[in-house]
Amino acid sequence: MFNFGFYFVFQASIVEFDQSHNICYVYDKTLPKMTVFKDILEFMKRLPIQKALTNQQSVFRSHIAHFWKNATYDEESDVITSSVSLNGEDKEIIITEQLVREVLDFSDDENSQTGSPERMVKGCMLRMGYTGPLNNANYLKACFTKPYKFFIHSVIHALSHRKGGYDVMKYYQMCMVTALVLNKKYNFSRIVFHYMKQNITSKSRTWMYPTFVQMMLDHAYPDLVKDEDNDLLVLNHMDNETLIRLSKYHKNWPKPKTKTEFFGFIKDEKYEDPDHVNHLK
Repeated sequence: MFNFGFYFVFQASIVEFDQSHNICYVYDKTLPKMTVFKDILEFMKRLPIQKALTNQQSVFRSHIAHFWKNATYDEESDVITSSVSLNGEDKEIIITEQLVREVLDFSDDENSQTGSPERMVKGCMLRMGYTGPLNNANYLKACFTKPYKFFIHSVIHALSHRKGGYDVMKYYQMCMVTALVLNKKYNFSRIVFHYMKQNITSKSRTWMYPTFVQMMLDHAYPDLVKDEDNDLLVLNHMDNETLIRLSKYHKNWPKPKTKTEFFGFIKDEKYEDPDHVNHLK
């Protein structure tokens, strides 16, 4: 899965960002439609990926463009190297999986899993009331009830490596959701770092993870010049219009008839991963 050439230098063209990529969700109960999703908000607030999901970091076009234009990957040392312009001088920045973990406050470690057994993942999706085709590689967000649509929407938009395709869960995203519901350790840091590396090899390199990249740049160089009037990269964070769309069902994917109940970490804040508990015995 993580097989790259020895050293990659930027050759491809830059494809700019998608305003709905790497955005955050909100707990703003003053939004009229937030009441539709109130039952799952307490669970959302205790997820171990809060900073990645909710940080409304100001992002700057020149910083992100400069980072991805100059980014290279060294397989031997397993680091991404780029630069940032500070007072007219290029300063080096080195990105590692551990830096991703530190800056985004992920509670994982290098031994945390990056996948789950297919049977477990599909079983979790079914308990969440999934009504779509079960043998497809990807699952549709629209085939869940409203609380789960809200949860999945938030994870996909914040953590997906892709521009667009936000109505579909790739398998690694299904694994993420399963781990969060069952309170399992999951290596979010490795996934983010992996797709950053993969972006460097792409023929159409994008401004991937602009929020996360800006957070890492600010972590390394807190005194970066930030022109909010002329350089701000505007991202479409969750608002009431988002909630209106999430609260509707599509004619091709109507409201699920099967009633679902919360389970696992959604239902009980003291819920522990049974596999981890059994491992300690």
